[in-house]
Amino acid sequence: MREEADFDAAWRRAEPVPGWLTQAQGRALWDAVGRLGPGALVVEIGSHQGRSTIILGLAARARGARVIAVDAFVDGKLFGGSPTRQRFEANIAAAGLDDVVELVVGYSTKLRPTWDRPIDLLYVDGKHDYWTYTDDLLWSRHLPADAEILVHDCYSSIGVTLGTIAKILFGSRYTYVDRAGSLARFALRRPTTKDRLRVLRELPWFARNVVIKVLLRLRLRPVARVLGHDEPYDPY
Repeated sequence: MREEADFDAAWRRAEPVPGWLTQAQGRALWDAVGRLGPGALVVEIGSHQGRSTIILGLAARARGARVIAVDAFVDGKLFGGSPTRQRFEANIAAAGLDDVVELVVGYSTKLRPTWDRPIDLLYVDGKHDYWTYTDDLLWSRHLPADAEILVHDCYSSIGVTLGTIAKILFGSRYTYVDRAGSLARFALRRPTTKDRLRVLRELPWFARNVVIKVLLRLRLRPVARVLGHDEPYDPY
């Protein structure tokens, strides 16, 4: 039960940080790092204010691993630019993770072609359009066989879901394992027919999420409740 207690403590540290990672998704990240060996390297694409980074960092410390957080901190209302970076750095420092987490500021798509460090776990939560997401999957070239890739908003973002259909359902490099809400877990190995069918079985849930998003933007929350969504936020 020590592992459960450690995760609970990590979640208490991460939860106050603004972000969209749920507790169940945080647990998925924690467990993924827990399957790594000492000296492992985790790459996170898209860190925002550090909610997921704290979970990854605390889990990495327990395993003798390290985390590289990649984020461009784009200016604008949605992402916040340099103020968001300042909050990220403050949150990582407050969690005591300066010696575990290394921040690399830049666009993942520009950093990837010249990246030369092997990695052991990839977490993708960057820009959610089809082109950026499918490019981010190419970071897997630095992973060993059977390594894990976790993707946030996999079944709640149209661009990411389309990329998953193209590269996972119809591809030959990645196998869908499971999900925690919209956070999907893939393994770097050739999928079987059964693996592909499991991707198909998730598509109705994705369609539901799209309908809920439309209803929320039309301010039809009572209708969204009929579909089991009783929050003002998009399904994650």
